[in-house]
Amino acid sequence: MAKKKQNKVDDQTLWQVFWSGFFLPAKLLWRTLTWLSHQFPLKHVGHLLRWISQLPPFRLLWRVLGLTYIRASWKELRGVTWPTFRDSRRLTFRGNPFSIVFGLIIAVVDYGLDKVFKELFVK
Repeated sequence: MAKKKQNKVDDQTLWQVFWSGFFLPAKLLWRTLTWLSHQFPLKHVGHLLRWISQLPPFRLLWRVLGLTYIRASWKELRGVTWPTFRDSRRLTFRGNPFSIVFGLIIAVVDYGLDKVFKELFVK
């Protein structure tokens, strides 16, 4: 006698079913966008949009909407060499003590100036 194959849903707990349904719209959107980005016509649509954006009437629209800035920012971000996790941690641990000491110096100077000006102007 063959065993009946159980459904995947039967093996899940109530919380697993809830969270899988909760994130379903985001999952579907992500899968749709990845599918669209790998399809053949999308490249040609991008070229068409780039060509249209160079036409004089649309250049003003691109500037008004700030799309030129967004595109230039995206190109700049793609060229950034990001630090490794180790470098980030090292720089963070070096920067925090400096920030704490500088904050204490500013607090002491502020407290001193507060006392001086209260003596001068409150009397």
